Amino acid sequence: MTRPGSTETTRVRKVRPGRVFEEDDVLTSEEPMEIRLMLPSERGSRPMSLSVTMRTPGNDFELAAGFLLTEGIVRGREDIEQIAYCVDPNIEQEFNIVSVDLRPGTAFDPALVERHFYTTSSCGVCGKATIESVRVRHTPKIPADRPLVSHRVIRNLGNQLRESQRIFARTGSLHAAGLFDAEGTLLSLREDVGRHNAVDKVIGQQLLADRLPLSDTVLMVSGRASFEILQKAAVAGVPVVVAVGAPSNLAVEVAKEFGMTLVGFAHGDSFNIYAGGHRLIDIPPPERAGDGDKKRPMVAMETRGDGVDAS
Repeated sequence: MTRPGSTETTRVRKVRPGRVFEEDDVLTSEEPMEIRLMLPSERGSRPMSLSVTMRTPGNDFELAAGFLLTEGIVRGREDIEQIAYCVDPNIEQEFNIVSVDLRPGTAFDPALVERHFYTTSSCGVCGKATIESVRVRHTPKIPADRPLVSHRVIRNLGNQLRESQRIFARTGSLHAAGLFDAEGTLLSLREDVGRHNAVDKVIGQQLLADRLPLSDTVLMVSGRASFEILQKAAVAGVPVVVAVGAPSNLAVEVAKEFGMTLVGFAHGDSFNIYAGGHRLIDIPPPERAGDGDKKRPMVAMETRGDGVDAS
């Protein structure tokens, strides 16, 4: 079978003012991908299914590596022996099962396979429990005093992210995650139908290149900042997370717990600082009480959004 691509073309009927016509349209591909661990056994190895995720095909090995790291199953590049598509002579290859062999001697806790489903299937799990689940993983200590990032860098991240979204430009239906240095230089960008997958792909790329922890970087995501996004960033050692949309309450708690900087509603000169504002420099001082009728500062400092769609 031909490996699935990141887009497909379909015929659509378009209704526009004064005309109705048909033409080809480009759609984002969405396919299931199973991640399997290959565990030692008497017959050599046996597969253990970890997760099935709906993803945009492409950078699948990075997605698997990033997932294993951010779920606490591996601690670094040295834990991974190899990553490959599953090859079964009795099944047609569809490039939708990725197998990961752990390096011999790598410690593996099977209970982690059960615990990682807490975000979707657990009942009665509170916010403190989810944050504790991040704390008990191998989370690198995030530097308290770096990187220092100018608000001018924050201002330009969104444009850089959009301009680099090659697939989104054709389909209009993908999330993106971009990794930048403190000067705003784009280091890596990945797109996916799932925002968490895009983040796993970026982190997985850096993991496989043995560049962790990401202690001097800024992660920007094209949607909202959820608990899961902050959890993944914390495990990778990312100090600064910037989102186009709003954060959730748990995302803010994770940022504060691990000493991260969290910025939301980032649109040009306007953004909200929810945690870790000490890393952001060159920002005008906030308004004083009673100055509400004066011209507002260029950078918003309150923690309320402005109605931007953060889906």
